[in-house]
Amino acid sequence: MSLNQSVLICDQVDAVLNNILQKNGLHITYEPQITKEDLAKKIGEFDIVIVRSRTRITADLIEKATKCKIIARVGVGLDNIDTNAAKAKNIRVINAVEGAMNAVAELVIGLMLSMAREIPRADREIRNGNWIKKELMGSELAGKYLGIVGLGNIGKRLARLARSLNMNIIGYDVIPIDPEFAKEVGLIKADLETLLQSADYISLHVPLLDSTKHMINAERISKMKKTARIINTSRGGTIDENALYEAIKSGNLGGAALDVFEVEPATGNKLATLPNVICTPHIGAQTKEAQSLAANVIAEKIIQILRGVI
Repeated sequence: MSLNQSVLICDQVDAVLNNILQKNGLHITYEPQITKEDLAKKIGEFDIVIVRSRTRITADLIEKATKCKIIARVGVGLDNIDTNAAKAKNIRVINAVEGAMNAVAELVIGLMLSMAREIPRADREIRNGNWIKKELMGSELAGKYLGIVGLGNIGKRLARLARSLNMNIIGYDVIPIDPEFAKEVGLIKADLETLLQSADYISLHVPLLDSTKHMINAERISKMKKTARIINTSRGGTIDENALYEAIKSGNLGGAALDVFEVEPATGNKLATLPNVICTPHIGAQTKEAQSLAANVIAEKIIQILRGVI
């Protein structure tokens, strides 16, 4: 059965998404560089709107989306979509949490290893003609305590990977943690304050909500070990960047690895001036495998919704 729906894709996505939708009779308009002004003019023509992280679907755009049934995010976070405005217009909002699970978890492992062994500094000094072997006394991840804040799909995948490196896992979530999973990875359940006080590495995996805005602030940073390192691959707004900067600069925190920032692009961010901070440009889900999987997941969800399956 041909679904005969019009689809606007606003950002660059894997070709598998277009292929699956077209095979099911949907009509695709692909404009990966569309501006907000042009989107405002065109959004009313489409039944389905698909974005990644570049395009923001605000309340004023949703007001103009008079035909829209589905807004799809080829990724995890929904903070670039006004979900309340969409709900008020009976527009279904979907994402692809399954797509980024492994890619983000692997990035966290890579960032922890990079901090533990000072890999960016080692590479930089070699390129500058310096052989600083004696200065690079690193540490091992085995035996360290990893605190995971948020144990959804990504947090669980990270716990499993970290456990294979013989790390000890401390977990906190506002949602009850699956006891079978906790047993599998030897998870130590803790409240947030205990986790922050105990962990050598702290990795954030929470959405950006009013309740998580600046959840890592000056007060909470002061409770962490001075040698602790924090990794954020979730959303930039979950950390008070000024407080983080002051803590690291003053030696009250061991370091940080940040893939997300309060303002992106984060060019000129003062955290990037600190030698014990690693910065990456929001690449958590930026793997070929993750993008292909996310595109596939979104395509299948759209088809199932239109067919009344979900």
